Amino acid sequence: MSAPTVHPTRRRADRLARGLAWLFVAGLAGCAPGSSLVRQGQQLIDQGKVEEGLSQIEKGIGLEPDNRQYRMLVVRQRETQIGRWLTQADALRDSGQLDDAAALYRRVLGIDAGNTRGRSGLDDVDSLRRQQQRLDEAQSLMAQDRRDEALQRLRQVLSENPNQPRALALRQQIEAQAGPPTDGLPPTLKSRLRKPVSLDFRDANLKTVFEALSRSTGINFVFDREVRPDIKVTLSVANLGIDDVVGVLTVTNQLERKVLNDNTVLIYPNTAAKQKDYLELSVKTFYLSNAEAKTVFTLLKAVLKTKDLYADEKLNSLTMRDTAAAIALAGKLIAAQDLPEPEVLLDVEVLEVKRSRLSEIGIDPPGKFTLLNIVQNPSTVVSTATGNTTVQNNTLTTTQLTADRLRKIRGSSLGIDNPSVNLRAENGDTNILANPRIRVRNRDKARILIGDRVPVITTTATANVGVSESVNYLDVGLKLDVEPNVFLDNEVGVKVSLEVSNIVREVRSRSGSLTYQIGTRLATTSLRLKDGETQALAGLISDEDRQATSGVPWVSELPVLGRLFSNERSDRSKTEIVLLITPRVVRNLATGTPDRHEHLGGTEAAVGSPPLRVQGPGKLAMPAGPGARRGSDASGVEAPQASEPEPVPDAAAPPSPSPATP
Repeated sequence: MSAPTVHPTRRRADRLARGLAWLFVAGLAGCAPGSSLVRQGQQLIDQGKVEEGLSQIEKGIGLEPDNRQYRMLVVRQRETQIGRWLTQADALRDSGQLDDAAALYRRVLGIDAGNTRGRSGLDDVDSLRRQQQRLDEAQSLMAQDRRDEALQRLRQVLSENPNQPRALALRQQIEAQAGPPTDGLPPTLKSRLRKPVSLDFRDANLKTVFEALSRSTGINFVFDREVRPDIKVTLSVANLGIDDVVGVLTVTNQLERKVLNDNTVLIYPNTAAKQKDYLELSVKTFYLSNAEAKTVFTLLKAVLKTKDLYADEKLNSLTMRDTAAAIALAGKLIAAQDLPEPEVLLDVEVLEVKRSRLSEIGIDPPGKFTLLNIVQNPSTVVSTATGNTTVQNNTLTTTQLTADRLRKIRGSSLGIDNPSVNLRAENGDTNILANPRIRVRNRDKARILIGDRVPVITTTATANVGVSESVNYLDVGLKLDVEPNVFLDNEVGVKVSLEVSNIVREVRSRSGSLTYQIGTRLATTSLRLKDGETQALAGLISDEDRQATSGVPWVSELPVLGRLFSNERSDRSKTEIVLLITPRVVRNLATGTPDRHEHLGGTEAAVGSPPLRVQGPGKLAMPAGPGARRGSDASGVEAPQASEPEPVPDAAAPPSPSPATP
């Protein structure tokens, strides 16, 4: 069998690792006594003789036990080879090449006896071999029409691997051939009970009827001591299976049966006390892959009324103690619930188109005049050892204006703003495109943020403590929140919330804290789209048109001359957001066939018990009377009453041991 192909990238990585190892070994070469052994070991590993190569390197370490470089080399080589073999072995095991996979697992254990993954893989191979053998046996039994024994083999396989595809397919094939289960007896006794019988009794003792059935079929009937001996039965049977006859007799007389071996049946009263004595209970643990243990626990409590039930949230498992029929029904309910959740891939395309036009033409005249009081700074006197020295200060300074200064205003005391000439035009076109693809589970929320997180500093003053600052972050930009809901018809409902925000201006408080004024555009909607359908959300438009004029009052309003004493500014910007969203269903709920969701639930007293049915073309009549009820034939037509005055069996009675009564 051919080994799985190795990706070219992995081949290049392996060649690079070998090259680095060679460089490392070459660096170790020299007078070291173990260097030659290490080189030989590396050569053997490159030739595929990994075990021999590692053995040579180990010998080199034995000559130089303190050489850490040798130890690092052998550890790195061992881990590299083990990782490569385990990957190949897992691929071979999954593809069904069990012999090749087992050989690789043994090679791993040969160089690392304590490798947990290698031991686990070898155990999985042994388990898969047992499962394949049982599946082959089940298929052979199906060919021989021995469906009961085949089902027993399949149950053993599914108990080890509940998701074994071949076992599930064979079980579904058997269930389709057999139809709904109608028997509650073990398969070993069922084949015997298929023999048709014909009996006719009128007001006969119940035990007498069972004695006749025992002589006709060779089956021993054992009675509990609390079975009433005075039960009378009127029965007319024509060519019906013994299983149907025994089932009708026990149910109509408040009795129950239990198979002891392949030819012995116990009959006991159907009371709560006797059920505790004779009804066998089983314990089974269900490990859940997708559903939560608490949810399934509530389901089984509500539907099956199971008392002995434990949920382990850590292992996500359920342990149940009940009858075999109830456990089998619980397994079917769990199989219908433990399904992987639907997932959807959202292909989102966000396009932001921004156009801006700015023009500024004109003259900015002085906006204000300032009267200045300019004086010369006074001289200073510096004391030295030889005496005092006066230092003249020729710098000027501006002081408070006085009324006396107003009488001596000169041109040097007047200050005006600098005028400017503005000739500017700006055109800008911006396209921002984001195309994120996110995969999200059904009814889970996903969020996309394209923008910045702006820090906002908050200052808090506390008495007797002081002032403290805290930083919070504000999301600014494009925020998209989506919540998908995948329907069974592969349509996807999506709740979409699109918000586009930007910083309009900064606001600083009196204490110096900086905050921001945020402009926001928000759209929220709910959609229902088909798989692969694209929906566009547009119309988030921001259109700003600002016109401003500044100039000298009154003069700027003159028709022609006013253009020389004014400045005009025109600023127009338009932004539009377009969102394209396309859902693609990755996995939907695998509901399966309708028979997977509808099961026979038994009776109120016995959950999961098989229904009372009469199979075949024969007839059964039980006229109304004490301890009996009127019956009908298998086709639903009422059968006539028997006319014999004495209980005499019609069928031939082979010799058999008489029924015993404990």
